[in-house]
Amino acid sequence: MAISGRFLALALAALVPIVVLPGVATWLAALGVLAAVLVLDLSLAASPRRVALQRTLPAGVRLGERASAVLRLSNESPRLLRAQVKDGWQPSAGASNALQQVRIRPGERTALHIALLPSRRGDLLTHHVTVRSFGPLGMAARQRTIAAPGTLRVLPPFHSKRHLPSKLRKLRELDGRAAVQIRGAGTEFDSLRDYVRGDDVRSIDWRATARRRDVVVRTWHPERDRRVVVVLDTSRTSATRIQDETALDTGIEASLLLAVLAERGGDRVSLLAYDRRVRAKVSSTGKGNMLNAMVQSLAPLEPELIELNAPAIAGQVRDITAHRALVVLVTSLDAGAAEEGLIPMAVQLAHKHVVVVAAVRDPAVDEARMDRSSTTSAYRAAAAEHALNRRAAITAVLKQSGVEVVDAPPQELPPQLADMYIRLKAAGRL
Repeated sequence: MAISGRFLALALAALVPIVVLPGVATWLAALGVLAAVLVLDLSLAASPRRVALQRTLPAGVRLGERASAVLRLSNESPRLLRAQVKDGWQPSAGASNALQQVRIRPGERTALHIALLPSRRGDLLTHHVTVRSFGPLGMAARQRTIAAPGTLRVLPPFHSKRHLPSKLRKLRELDGRAAVQIRGAGTEFDSLRDYVRGDDVRSIDWRATARRRDVVVRTWHPERDRRVVVVLDTSRTSATRIQDETALDTGIEASLLLAVLAERGGDRVSLLAYDRRVRAKVSSTGKGNMLNAMVQSLAPLEPELIELNAPAIAGQVRDITAHRALVVLVTSLDAGAAEEGLIPMAVQLAHKHVVVVAAVRDPAVDEARMDRSSTTSAYRAAAAEHALNRRAAITAVLKQSGVEVVDAPPQELPPQLADMYIRLKAAGRL
């Protein structure tokens, strides 16, 4: 049971006769009237137990986009249902109108649309719906909480998708420049063109030559079917908050852009989220659904407050492919974790694969290094300088071992990692 503001106002009004005519009889009369009104209103209220409920949710929504959850209520009682309905979403779902008023005639139904604006990625939950059914006087209500579990999957926003057209254009230009006039295993047919002096006669297409009455040769370009393995670190270092998001969120953005670019460039892509066990694993199938599979798998990921098992990553890569591949480690360059685990692991992988380490850099550290306006700022600047020097030393050690490093602020990491992939392709290292 619940009482409303109207009943409280009536209770305050009942104090007037008590003040004017104090006495036991006045008290009993006032309490009797209040009790009678309360019982009468509750008896005339529709039973919330006779309310049927059905929930409909979208399959998924990108972070920052609006969504709508639908609650369908059916009044199976013989009385008019005057109710407040509260949908119990967790706060990060951003339900702006979770509490709504309804009036449903007996035997009829209505639909409530709950506007959602999620503020974080992952699976957002609602467990129940509370129905508070008021009587005709609006003094009191019968209340029931109905179990109605629901899950809304909030997908990564993929803001870096805006860089994809320009990177694909660069990749297509690269493919055009890489076209060569060779034949045999390990090549793909590109196009036909007129024969020019110096062309290999084995590349002449005799059927096309007969049709056009001019000598025509086939052009070929190198195979694009390479392996790209992206390893996304989900250990404690990925929980570091840089600007308005975690390092893991930035790593997801960079991984998505690289994976989509590589797949559209004709490469086979595998993505592995790992700390001490595999949190997510996705591989391209050639059916064009790589992006959807990736965002669905990466959406529920959260940083795990445990150390990365770096030595086991080589075995995980070996399980994905036994051939030479581009291995991209999206991780941290923090001094302690990198010196103990990242450097030996990356050097080991570099003996067989092309290895790129991608790490997000905190712009606040660069800003702190330049601020020496006070004693406190000077100490903070010295600490920032020390951290950046150790970061530069780790980068130098990795590069000396043949490992490429992309170290950039959150907004710049995805496009710079994509540019690194294009440069490696242009250099023929993939």
